[in-house]
Amino acid sequence: MPVARPSTAARRRAALGSALTAALLLSGCGAEVDADAKSAESEKVTVNRCGEPVEYTTPERAVAYEGGSADKLFSLGLTDHVLGYVLPPANPPVTESPWAAEYAKVKMLSDDLLNKELVVDAKADFVVAGWNSGFSDQRGITPEILDKLGIQSFMHTESCFNYPGHPERVTPFKALYSDLERLGKIFGVEDKAAEVVAGMKKRVEAVAAKAPEGDRVPVFLYDSGTDQPFTAGSQVPPNDIIKAAGGRNIFDDLDQRWTQVSWEAVTEAEPEVVIILDYGDQPAQEKIDFLKESPRTSRLPAVEKDNFFILDFNEGISGPRNIDGLERFADYLRSLEG
Repeated sequence: MPVARPSTAARRRAALGSALTAALLLSGCGAEVDADAKSAESEKVTVNRCGEPVEYTTPERAVAYEGGSADKLFSLGLTDHVLGYVLPPANPPVTESPWAAEYAKVKMLSDDLLNKELVVDAKADFVVAGWNSGFSDQRGITPEILDKLGIQSFMHTESCFNYPGHPERVTPFKALYSDLERLGKIFGVEDKAAEVVAGMKKRVEAVAAKAPEGDRVPVFLYDSGTDQPFTAGSQVPPNDIIKAAGGRNIFDDLDQRWTQVSWEAVTEAEPEVVIILDYGDQPAQEKIDFLKESPRTSRLPAVEKDNFFILDFNEGISGPRNIDGLERFADYLRSLEG
């Protein structure tokens, strides 16, 4: 981090050799002010929020929306900087998280959607969420609105590909790594972030090295929906999970995040595996039962073979548990080879 340099005026005063100036510089009070100035300067860093460079000071009262945001902060050892989290009903219980002990140390602020009033009432100085999930024009909580209130914000890079004015596009796993590195810089824990990211990359490389050879297995991710299915396009973590494990997302040609498709498109693709995204408020078994009972899906190869893989909600949204989901799905795909 840059160290504060003496101003031009201060250098000139020193050169004049004023006794009074010298006395002030040598006094305890003068030394304290100088140290404080350096500290304030060193705490400010510029980091991209999507494609927009933003100046941050070290947060002390961070609020995380959904498990993926909180997991990112906890994985970097930042519990002392976290005020609390907002967990909507879709999120499974925090007791299932590898960082359950860290969740227990902070406040659960709400079990509903993120909103401006909650953040202001909590006196938060930093909010972590995704675009069009936690942050929303329709619900009146956006980074721009929070900027005007003096509240810092950070968006998951995975959600930035269509962020108005400052889009940023990278693959979902690269977005995860980028978030951890950027958060590491904001909180001054860059070495820890580098260590965490290196560990994740090593795990992904190990999975890819063991991926089944030959044609990639067509995979359909079923999020929700009966009249029309909601699924994963190319811009969300399940696409990278499927790809790194050796499969092929049947909708990887859709330049979208989570999106609606038609049942006709699903049946035409003939998926051999269905990934069920398991919400806290929409049990996976109910979705499996629907696919088995619906005449539009009961004859799909994956359904007839009972090839269902359940992906936890927090393994499917951007967060450290993406890598856990990848390893589990890769094991499942290899088990089908036999």
